[in-house]
Amino acid sequence: MITIKEADLIESVADALQFISYYHPMDYIRALGAAYEAEESPAAKDAIAQILTNSRMCAEGHRPICQDTGIVTIFVKWGQACRLESDRSLQEVVDEGVRRAYLHPENRLRASILKDPAFSRVNTKDNTPSVLHVEMVPGHHVEVTVAAKGGGSENKSKFKMLNPSDSILDWVLEMVPQMGAGWCPPGMLGIGIGGTAEKAMLLAKESLMGDIDMAQLKARGPQNKIEELRIEIFDKVNALGIGAQGLGGLATILDVKIFDWPTHAASKPVAMIPNCAATRHAHFHLDGSGPAYLEPPSLDEWPKVEWAPSKEAIRVDLDTLTPEVVASWKPGDRLLLNGKMLTGRDAAHKRIQDMLAKSEELPVEFKGRVIYYVGPVDPIPGEVVGPAGPTTATRMDKFTKMMLDQGLLAMVGKAERGPAAIEAISQAKSAYLMAVGGAAYLVARAIKGAKVVGFEDLGMEAIYEFDVKDMPVTVAVDSEGTSVHHTAPLVWREKIAKMKALEQA
Repeated sequence: MITIKEADLIESVADALQFISYYHPMDYIRALGAAYEAEESPAAKDAIAQILTNSRMCAEGHRPICQDTGIVTIFVKWGQACRLESDRSLQEVVDEGVRRAYLHPENRLRASILKDPAFSRVNTKDNTPSVLHVEMVPGHHVEVTVAAKGGGSENKSKFKMLNPSDSILDWVLEMVPQMGAGWCPPGMLGIGIGGTAEKAMLLAKESLMGDIDMAQLKARGPQNKIEELRIEIFDKVNALGIGAQGLGGLATILDVKIFDWPTHAASKPVAMIPNCAATRHAHFHLDGSGPAYLEPPSLDEWPKVEWAPSKEAIRVDLDTLTPEVVASWKPGDRLLLNGKMLTGRDAAHKRIQDMLAKSEELPVEFKGRVIYYVGPVDPIPGEVVGPAGPTTATRMDKFTKMMLDQGLLAMVGKAERGPAAIEAISQAKSAYLMAVGGAAYLVARAIKGAKVVGFEDLGMEAIYEFDVKDMPVTVAVDSEGTSVHHTAPLVWREKIAKMKALEQA
């Protein structure tokens, strides 16, 4: 009987979670580097350059790849010849590792987990509990896979009980455009087929723990029907032209993973879960000899990509911004923001709504200001603010008219806006600007000052005032209501179709 010590499991989980907070899996970096070289869309190429530059900066500085440091999911395959030396449950031991990782003083990670999810939604402050999956297997060791999944990509998960005769490919091609860009492409699609409803979802999530190997699969050719389906989905999803960050381009996904399981004759459950540009997972094993530590990758493995603002970028002074300047911006324009901006996301917007309903005075004046949808990581010594990339803007759509009525000039976030928000933007002659999801540390370097100006009790969801210098954004919705997330994929879908026609001619 092999004894796995409580302290060894805790230390291993904590080390792995810190590791994946600042090191991308190298298979992802290699695939993204190849996508960067092949990309022909200037906007998408710029976005990928930001993600790659951010990734290397995080690897060098040991700071989070994304401000959303995720909900922790852990898969454990426990060898049946092993015993856990602990008076605590496996869940409690694993959660102690999570707690230590997220409260690490040299790289504190953002706590995003809320208890009482249906009602009070109170932050647990240490990102526990994790979501733990345990399988008892033959053997004398314990295999552990840890993952930290951001809310933006997790929220785009899809599931359907298809009829046995329905096409999985058709369903995927119907769902992917509905996912928008909130999951921060380019990334991976994990697909689970079969079992029961909950088994299909678990298969989809677990499939995302595998290495990206689509290039190798295509080179050797498919050897079974699942591999044929992987390739077909990969090619046809990328032919949609959605591209990096939804800006239109060649690379929407880098791989498709599929796990399946036997199912009932009347059923065909199918689940799809995307992994974002902040793909974070790692694997280790314990055999009773002590804790496991992951080996850092060499910085030489990162592509030689150094993002810099384009020469066409327009510098904007937020402190003197006027409606006339906002009206001059065109869809796809790249801007560099300078001056003071406010922040606010879900909880702050809801509280503002409640205060306005009661005719209460708001803590800040929004007239003539720009708001950034963000929940930053706590800073460490020497930082003004921790990694501070954008959160998904569509969650704020229902509050958009309310905020524009307060005199807001523009908003900054990630992903597309819905029809109601676009209509409100058009009526108010404001604009929506998009920052790159997956470039949180790079964005934070543009923030030169930060102070809480409202709702301090909300923690990372408080209203901050940031002082920014050359913060890169793209005009995603202009004052006329034209959205690049609608127009650019259509353009690139047509371009890709023409490329394929020429290849086949």
